[in-house]
Amino acid sequence: MEKRQLTRIAKALSDPRRFEILQQIAGEDEMSCSALKENHKISPATLSHHIKELEAAGLVDIRRESKFLYVQLRRPAWKSYLKELKKIGR
Repeated sequence: MEKRQLTRIAKALSDPRRFEILQQIAGEDEMSCSALKENHKISPATLSHHIKELEAAGLVDIRRESKFLYVQLRRPAWKSYLKELKKIGR
């Protein structure tokens, strides 16, 4: 993983709410944005911002179906990030 990607992920996860959202997404194969909105009492615009930050960091993929959005954790990217963190701890 490139250092730039590592930094983007770390920055994205530094927001506690965004980390909670990612945890929830990771617990499912795929999660609708409407389900995320129900579990996090935030505006649609705020949720959209958090999802876009996670996508920009390469942590999630977004699938659009009509007017609905579905979010999925990019598990290979997450595993690569964790592998890089382990290297830092050595």
